[in-house]
Amino acid sequence: MKTSGQLMKINEQITLGAERPVLFAGPCAVESLDICLEIGSKVKSWAGDNGFDYVFKASFDKANRTSSGSFRSIGMNESLKVLERVGKELSVPLVTDIHESYQADEVGAVVDVLQIPAFLCRQTDLILAAARTGKAVKIKRGQFMAPEDMQYAVNKVRSTGNDNVCLTERGYSLGYHNLVVDMRSLPTMRQFAPVVFDITHSVQQPGGQGGTSGGQRQYAPFLARAAAATGIDGFFVETHPEPSKALSDGPNLIPLDKMGGFLEMLKESWTLGRKYSEFDV
Repeated sequence: MKTSGQLMKINEQITLGAERPVLFAGPCAVESLDICLEIGSKVKSWAGDNGFDYVFKASFDKANRTSSGSFRSIGMNESLKVLERVGKELSVPLVTDIHESYQADEVGAVVDVLQIPAFLCRQTDLILAAARTGKAVKIKRGQFMAPEDMQYAVNKVRSTGNDNVCLTERGYSLGYHNLVVDMRSLPTMRQFAPVVFDITHSVQQPGGQGGTSGGQRQYAPFLARAAAATGIDGFFVETHPEPSKALSDGPNLIPLDKMGGFLEMLKESWTLGRKYSEFDV
């Protein structure tokens, strides 16, 4: 199965699907400028030490909350200002989610990659609005979608003349409050576009804590190594200095002080996986 050769240009320096793996990482949400800068500066350093190209990630709005009482945002305008500051001060590209079509142009003016959440991966107008900004579009595979059907989401982006698109794996719904990753989905989707593995949300337990989502971060290293061994193009991971105090998705987050070792482990698995990624039987 031929799965290589697809590329997504993020900026003039970074291309997903090229020779170096790309790391999309940061806090789950924009909580404050200080936290974003702390996380971004440390992760950028560790990413560079381990041979990753780095894209800072933080959601400007957590619209997909289990409960209406959960933290969503410090405000769209304030969040975008924080993201812009982080990008300039750390000299890193940015990725964030959009949830509605009207957000595409305003958010796209700040970030380099627009992310389509998993549960919105079939929303044609949203995908087209993101694609028409000319920015790279990162689409998460819905927990309900067959991997081969994600080619149609890719085609929606490319129908606008924008070829900079990638797909992200984050697990399938298996019963209630549980996700499982079928590693076959990674080479399947990589036939259509570069593929990123979402380490954080693959260990999430959606709505698993009675109004908030739970998670099993202890399994993150196992899934990360397994995905890396398929030779994919990049990784998505959320981190925080104190996961128990994070304003969203705390049970899934990798503690910031563990990220250096986590990336070292991930790069070793990826290097071996990429060596044999085209081995066929």
